[in-house]
Amino acid sequence: MKAVVLGGGGLTGRCTVRDLARGGRFDRILVGDLDLALAETSARNAGASAHAQRVDVRDPASIAAALTGADVCVNAVQYNFNLDVMAGCLTAGVPYLDFGGLFHMTRRQLEWDERFRSAGLVAIPGLGQVPGVSNVLAGQAAEGMDRVESIVIRDGWRDFTEGGPEILFTWSPSTFLDEMVMPAMVWKDGRYSEERAMSGAEEYEFPSPVGRVRVYRTLHSEPATLPQSLASKGVGHVEWKEGGPGIDVLRTMALLGLASDQPLEVRGVRVVPRDFTLSLLKREKLLGVPEGIVPNDWEVMDIELTGTVGGRSESRHAVARFPPRPDWKLSATEYAVGIGGSIGAEMIAGGDVTARGVVPPERSIPPGPFRAALAARGIATSIHPPEPPLPPVDPRVNPFEHR
Repeated sequence: MKAVVLGGGGLTGRCTVRDLARGGRFDRILVGDLDLALAETSARNAGASAHAQRVDVRDPASIAAALTGADVCVNAVQYNFNLDVMAGCLTAGVPYLDFGGLFHMTRRQLEWDERFRSAGLVAIPGLGQVPGVSNVLAGQAAEGMDRVESIVIRDGWRDFTEGGPEILFTWSPSTFLDEMVMPAMVWKDGRYSEERAMSGAEEYEFPSPVGRVRVYRTLHSEPATLPQSLASKGVGHVEWKEGGPGIDVLRTMALLGLASDQPLEVRGVRVVPRDFTLSLLKREKLLGVPEGIVPNDWEVMDIELTGTVGGRSESRHAVARFPPRPDWKLSATEYAVGIGGSIGAEMIAGGDVTARGVVPPERSIPPGPFRAALAARGIATSIHPPEPPLPPVDPRVNPFEHR
């Protein structure tokens, strides 16, 4: 079987490549990337089943060449190109998944549902970490509830890395900067409400080892699908909040205009601020974990659902704890996003996903097998009640040392 990972040389795609190679379901893994050198490094780290190819997702012919003979495509490129890759998959007859569309792109992708259903294909938007793991857990947690009045998804992180830089991008900096300035979309009373980016600040106590963190509203993909997927539960409120080291710096960068794609003239030269920012981050080696540094950041997602069970009020928490992967030189985010994609690709290829059309994770991914696959890769989850809360962990202990 053949898997294609577009953006497979990037921060999260390289984890998907490596995990797919380790899993053994695919005997061929094409690592496609605009940067051939990055793709080659990713393929080399994955092993003999992976090979690199330069792919430009802006070029339909380039996508078509990569998808020839593929059984599934994992799209790990910048979310702005999701529809380009989906179009290529439709033409090639290849199932599709990506890591998220930052709400607005996800909504546009859902409009392609009939096209994929008519082709007998599945496309899963937002099957990474958050969105992805978050959607699956929220959907499962809601199953035993009569009504779900509110869903608040909170995500917090803490960095225990020794000797690393004070700020580091382990996810697309372009996406992060978008989250900091674009209005957050909150589902309220049957409609969407635009809320100011970084509003709604609150101190929240996350499970070990993250602890107390200030979180803020930002734009995210979960509110784009959960209200409709759980409409039968009468969902009245869905929102996303996040926080951790570096988030205030990101907000400042965005407010200064460093995320703008509008050119300006500097000493007679036209410069796009976002291009400058990305080039600067690359030069300063702030994209991914630097050489010689062992990543030790941890991330915890806590979804709070309130509603009724048997006519009585109940609050549930669906929690996932994401460790770093030191032996692969991956931060918690890089590892978790990539793992969500690789598990999804294996489930699609293995026939565990029976949905057709453009279907979000909470309606397409069987939660039991998905959570078991996460646990096998060191990512613990819990829905309590009825399950017990996650036990404390010591962040000084490498969770993969004996795996």
